[in-house]
Amino acid sequence: MNRDGGRNAARAASDLGRRVAARREQLGLSWEDVAERAGSTPGYIRYVEQRVPTPALEFLVRLANALDTTVQDLTGYTTELAPGSGRAGRRAKVEELGEAECWELLDGRGVGRVAVQGQDGLAVFPVNYRVVDGEMVFLTAADSSLARASASGAEVAFEEDRLDEGFSQGWSVLLVGPARTVSDEASVRRIKDAGSPEPWAGDGRDTLVTLSPRRVTGRRIRVPGAPGDP
Repeated sequence: MNRDGGRNAARAASDLGRRVAARREQLGLSWEDVAERAGSTPGYIRYVEQRVPTPALEFLVRLANALDTTVQDLTGYTTELAPGSGRAGRRAKVEELGEAECWELLDGRGVGRVAVQGQDGLAVFPVNYRVVDGEMVFLTAADSSLARASASGAEVAFEEDRLDEGFSQGWSVLLVGPARTVSDEASVRRIKDAGSPEPWAGDGRDTLVTLSPRRVTGRRIRVPGAPGDP
């Protein structure tokens, strides 16, 4: 069975299928893995991703559990809702994360937020990123605040987080350090060969920026009895 989640996601024929494929790829699971977790078959998981099914609610619940998410997230109910609207967990604990775990949580690529000092003061922008040789890599527009700050080697902050709304727990990672624009051909080629990020915002963002963190910190909120609690 093909384990290539990226190509499978591209062939998804429904919103549900796209979300299932994207979540499976994010977790690094194959159709077989999800089928075993959900008590189904690899062929049916593939059918859910690539056709236009209307699975029964009972199966959707099992599928959401298999993908460590919720039925609401898979069906898109929470797409436009701001995260963190749930109640705080009972006896929640905050723990500091080591640098190695912070990098592991970032997982090499994703979407985070960059805070920069611009002409109108501090500003925060969502960015697609990749981690290349211990640096955060972004693509931005040549006239953006991030590009202007990077041209002078200004210090910026990058943050990414994840929330488990169902159990009121999650984590956040913060990187702080100087940013710079990359223009020399050798460095540009090296970064692009490693896979530069593709901005969701579309074309016109071809200025390559790197953040070299001098400080990497993170925190995790745990709730006793919730999944993942030791």
